[in-house]
Amino acid sequence: MSSIALLTAHGAATPADFMAARQQMAFTLGFHIVLASIGIGLPALTLLAEWRSLRTGDHVYAELARRWMKAAGVLFAVGAVSGTVLSFEMGTLWPGFMDKYGQVFGAAFALEGIAFFIEAIFMGIYLYGWDRLSPRVHFLTGIPVVIAGLLSASFVVTVNSWMNQPRGFKLVNGKVTDVDPLAAMFNPATPVQATHLILASLMVCGFIVASVYAVALLRDHRARRVDRYHRLGFAIPFSLGAVCAPLQVIVGDWASRFVADNQPVKFAAMEGIEHTQSGVPFRFAFFEVPNALSMMLKFDAHATLRGMDAFPEDVRPPAEVVKTSFEIMITIGMALLSLAAWWAYSWWRRRRSVARAGELSKHRDLPWKPWFLRAATLAGVAAAIAMEAGWTTTEVGRQPWIVYGVMRTEEAVNPNPGLRYGLYVVLAVYTVLTVATISVLRRMRRPEPPEPAELPEREEVPVS
Repeated sequence: MSSIALLTAHGAATPADFMAARQQMAFTLGFHIVLASIGIGLPALTLLAEWRSLRTGDHVYAELARRWMKAAGVLFAVGAVSGTVLSFEMGTLWPGFMDKYGQVFGAAFALEGIAFFIEAIFMGIYLYGWDRLSPRVHFLTGIPVVIAGLLSASFVVTVNSWMNQPRGFKLVNGKVTDVDPLAAMFNPATPVQATHLILASLMVCGFIVASVYAVALLRDHRARRVDRYHRLGFAIPFSLGAVCAPLQVIVGDWASRFVADNQPVKFAAMEGIEHTQSGVPFRFAFFEVPNALSMMLKFDAHATLRGMDAFPEDVRPPAEVVKTSFEIMITIGMALLSLAAWWAYSWWRRRRSVARAGELSKHRDLPWKPWFLRAATLAGVAAAIAMEAGWTTTEVGRQPWIVYGVMRTEEAVNPNPGLRYGLYVVLAVYTVLTVATISVLRRMRRPEPPEPAELPEREEVPVS
């Protein structure tokens, strides 16, 4: 049965309103996920910089920590707004879903709310505690911010993973019974999705923050110097992204295998497998390697993999959208992994040069090549695009189900007319919110450095 026929049969929203509801949810989720990623990663970067300041007494680390946490406070406030909008949308756009299954996953949202409150409380203490608490106590007040942020994201992901692998309830005559909230939260998809999201969030945050300092380093490079403030401001977050990049490749392979076993129609759409066959080639853009996909997935070059034609048309996701978003995510991921590899290689070369007398001047500027800094400038936006593409693969690939195999998206949408007007309002409000946020962050740019008596002279590394 087509989507339009289902909408008519269930007395639901018009096709235009149904599409507007999906677009509104996609837009607000896509907006929020980037803010949430920064909210997960930036407090961790702040604590790392403050820890280094406590260990070394270097005021540059302290300056970075103070500036990063102020930015985190602004983005946390904006993220709280966008997260609240998402919460309301769950009820206003998808009341059928919330009414029937809210009792199953409601505990996860409750725990997420508790974690959010803890994060907000300690972030306020941390921000207010600068110069009011002892350095060690101030550092300790930041630890709950990081932990609560990770827990908050994890609890939300359990809901999405439950939508992909529903557990913890029984359906008797169409009614939900025997609810087990823990079984719902710790469903089979939770470990892989939670790990995948947290690593992706740390990557996105690391590369976005590093890209800001890469712009400043390019300016410094043209001036024939590398300012230490910008050098450390780049190195710390970029190193975080670089460490997470190879780990994400491993977790991504785990996620793909999980999808192949538990959502084979989504996997067929991701890989562009149109027909069930043995010895499936690996296709990527214009490249094709015979039998490679069967070999990678089943460790058998002649293994049979199900294609889109093995499933009824009414349960197939839009294959082109899923495949394109999956390829965008993979392409950007490989590019970021290459940048991470160069970063590791350049620092290895630099360490060797330090160990050899007379070679430091030759390789001292190795990590700060202009081409590398230009690529790092683009890495922040690229990482955010990769995350959006990954979410598109996950969410569109699950269609036409809002709860995989149990409830179709058409059954969950609000049947009242006029949903499309909500989309217009959200677009206008979020445009204003984005402009205001960027304006505030721009006003928080680094001021003129303090007098030499307040801060030690910053090292300037000559560029050969």
